[in-house]
Amino acid sequence: MASFNTLSNEMKHRDREMVPKFLVIAMFALMAASLLLVGVARFTGRPVTSVVAHSDIVQEISVTLQGSRSEGIGVYDETGTQLAHSTDAKKGFIDVIWVAVTRERLVQNLSSDTPIRVVRRENGHVGILDDTTGWKIELIGYGKDNVAAFAKLLD
Repeated sequence: MASFNTLSNEMKHRDREMVPKFLVIAMFALMAASLLLVGVARFTGRPVTSVVAHSDIVQEISVTLQGSRSEGIGVYDETGTQLAHSTDAKKGFIDVIWVAVTRERLVQNLSSDTPIRVVRRENGHVGILDDTTGWKIELIGYGKDNVAAFAKLLD
């Protein structure tokens, strides 16, 4: 019976020391410092610097995304001509955007077959706008192949 108590005490001690106390303190200190910095920035009126600067649209095309996850997603223009397909080389990002647009429309209980707009802005960035839901994405930081999947639609 004495060995059971010894083993039980060792397990309790080991479990208590699984995360060192200084790491827990450091975690809460980092959290408090982050909240303090954000609070000071909001209180002093510091402008938000992580927002993409506005740039006018210089070119756009309306397209419809149709298909399924198993067979891929086609990109069709207003006349019904297929411009691209997610199974084409380096076009898999089309599927990712289709999932995001479809999900947003499902959440808002809207039709999934209305067109979206692919736009090129004055600063050269490409964006995707869904006027049906108000959803939009600026294709910055998604990799050149992913951006090119939509940028080529404008060329």
